[in-house]
Amino acid sequence: MALRCALIGIPSCGKTVIFNAITSARAPLYGASEANRVIVNLPDERMTRLVDMYHPRKVVYATLEVADTPGIRADDNSRRSRLVGSIKDVEALLHVIRCFEDEQVPFEHATIDPVRDTETVDLEMMASDSATLQNKLERIAKKARSGDKDAVRETANCEKVLSAIQEGIPARRQELSSQEIASVKECNLVSLKPVLYIANINSMSEQDNKYVRTVRELAAKDKSETIVISGKDEADISELEPGDRALFLKELGIEESAIERLLQAAYRKLGLITFFTTGEDEVRAWTCRRGDKAPVAAGKIHSDMEAGFIRMEVMKYSDLMEAGSEAALARAGKQHLEGREYEVQDGDIVSVRFNAAR
Repeated sequence: MALRCALIGIPSCGKTVIFNAITSARAPLYGASEANRVIVNLPDERMTRLVDMYHPRKVVYATLEVADTPGIRADDNSRRSRLVGSIKDVEALLHVIRCFEDEQVPFEHATIDPVRDTETVDLEMMASDSATLQNKLERIAKKARSGDKDAVRETANCEKVLSAIQEGIPARRQELSSQEIASVKECNLVSLKPVLYIANINSMSEQDNKYVRTVRELAAKDKSETIVISGKDEADISELEPGDRALFLKELGIEESAIERLLQAAYRKLGLITFFTTGEDEVRAWTCRRGDKAPVAAGKIHSDMEAGFIRMEVMKYSDLMEAGSEAALARAGKQHLEGREYEVQDGDIVSVRFNAAR
């Protein structure tokens, strides 16, 4: 299943330019009233080298589903409804904030103010969450009055989260306990979703301007990251042939493309890692959570592998590249067997032994 992310922000912040740079979708830049969605392969240099080594008949990359949501304005109920509807099912929010001055590029406001723009989006998300929580409280009120322990507990937790939201604190900043998160889980609060901040600049020479520094301060409040992107340059890069992109990136002083930097940051924020299966038939990238043990990771490949797990053969990607082949790696004694307690690591190349379900 694709990792799902949504670009959010006020109108004309550069969301769609960045969306097009990531996806090559060529979505219209202005006036969109509905979300654009595209699934793209996640670029990973390790996959390229594994394919060169195995020459498989089939290659399957990890994927990213990106949604470009309508720009949000304060107190715009129709846009709020569309925004919330387009981000309810995503795992991470990518908040694009305009961090450059240019009279030639239309903007929602006469001034550039990352704090104002961030608060506008946060307030609209919290307004939606407030209504959702109030609906739940009304729904369980009768049970709570009757003394139902679960309903009483959920009422207290929901009221606590609601009170903080009404004070202007997004749910993601409330340091909720696992019990409180469980109580609001069915509400799917949008202000609880992890946020990565994208500072959209005119050129990479502006990557430490005063607006970017402000965005970094905002991100720090969420214990999050800021990815600095020149949407204009990245859009130009996305139009190039793959062979020309690396050269253009080097000329711009950019080591990695936008999608690579966003992917790495999203994976860090969500605690995800990539492992691989390889062979002449197929080279495939898989995603699991950091800390997942071998049976759980095996279950990403097939549920039978988790249920009937015996052991996992593991090669480290770096060891394989250094050895040059599986045979050379085996001779070096760097293939190893792991049991049920092994925590799969980023870059592991695995083969699962299991009892097939009958």
